[in-house]
Amino acid sequence: MTTPTPSAARAATVPAPAAGRLPAPREPASSSSPSPESAAALRRARRIRVLQWIAVHSTAVALALAFVLPFVFVFLTSVMSDGQAMSGELWPASWHWENYATVFRTPGFLDWWRNSLMYALLGTLLTVCSSLPVAYALAKFRFRGRRAAMLLVISTMMLPPQVIVVPMYLVWAQQFQLSGTLWPLIIPMAFGDAYSIFLLRQFLLTIPREYIESARVDGCGELRTLLRIIVPMAKPGIAAVALFQFFYCWNDYFGPQIYAAQNPGAWTLSYGLESFKSAHSVDWNLTMAATLLVMAPVIIVFFLAQKAFVEGVTLTGVKG
Repeated sequence: MTTPTPSAARAATVPAPAAGRLPAPREPASSSSPSPESAAALRRARRIRVLQWIAVHSTAVALALAFVLPFVFVFLTSVMSDGQAMSGELWPASWHWENYATVFRTPGFLDWWRNSLMYALLGTLLTVCSSLPVAYALAKFRFRGRRAAMLLVISTMMLPPQVIVVPMYLVWAQQFQLSGTLWPLIIPMAFGDAYSIFLLRQFLLTIPREYIESARVDGCGELRTLLRIIVPMAKPGIAAVALFQFFYCWNDYFGPQIYAAQNPGAWTLSYGLESFKSAHSVDWNLTMAATLLVMAPVIIVFFLAQKAFVEGVTLTGVKG
């Protein structure tokens, strides 16, 4: 019996190639460098990306400065002395933090705060509570004249408030004796707002109808379906509408000027800022300090509810 040689044993352990299939040839290693044209194209693409990055970030920085610098100017002016304010000097020679205390000691300033808070909170609550059922009906109910009702709501958005201010003032002042108060501005919000109805209706269109049909199968009425199913799912849209209405009421100047001008006890902050102006001079440092105090609640509310606000505004345009 012959003993196999080592070379024969190694050959026996190597698997034979499958029938009809040849081993793939090995590609020779390429040792050639990139061509000058491809290298130039890579450098050009890299240069374009760098220029685009610089352009985008430069634009973002410029826009950020455009938004921030007015607030910086207002703040720096608010801590200047009366003689330095609006004198052309941008940096305070001395910091007068007592300007804010002076503003708070202004007669009626705390009353203006209370009036603005009552106007904004009540107006927001009444607008949301009255607009949501109307938006729900326009979005989910099928009835004759639904499109005409929606067109009527949209048409009221195109009507300027100055057109009806005279007859409305006569009604509230002569018939209800409510001139000199903010109630002529608050009470109408209990009957809905066209812009809020439109936004909520657009948002409710994004909610699948299957949820409502399932609730009806389970025996829920329309009111219970609205409160238990629609309201939890429509929180972003409701938050967006509430913020819009809160900002409108807080910054409203035209309405308080019409109805509450003759009663300083009913002034709001936006209208009360006029008291810092006299017939011959303006206390710009105190005016800027009061302006910052007026803007502070709006800025704080926006940053606290920014996520819900952006989500609600984004989703209102998904369906038409």
